[in-house]
Amino acid sequence: MLNINKEKNGNALKVKLEGRLDTTTAPQLEGELKDALDGVEKLEFDFNALEYISSAGLRVLLSMQKIMNKQGEMTVSGANEDIREIFEVTGFSDILNIL
Repeated sequence: MLNINKEKNGNALKVKLEGRLDTTTAPQLEGELKDALDGVEKLEFDFNALEYISSAGLRVLLSMQKIMNKQGEMTVSGANEDIREIFEVTGFSDILNIL
């Protein structure tokens, strides 16, 4: 299960994720973000409550990063040790701006 909490402040969007970002929940996140990114120049993912991310979740992050490369910046904050390790192993730590 994944809870998605979006907070928009002007041209900034903060997305707090709670639970698991996997094959089941990745399409839900992608669907919610596709429409929400119009006019957004700063996209921040808050992973403080995210327990797990799968390759499907990584694909969504990559897709969002490609969009934000054209219109602003994207950051990821609060990733736990396990998720940080996944970013390292997959090379996503070189692609994403991880705080």
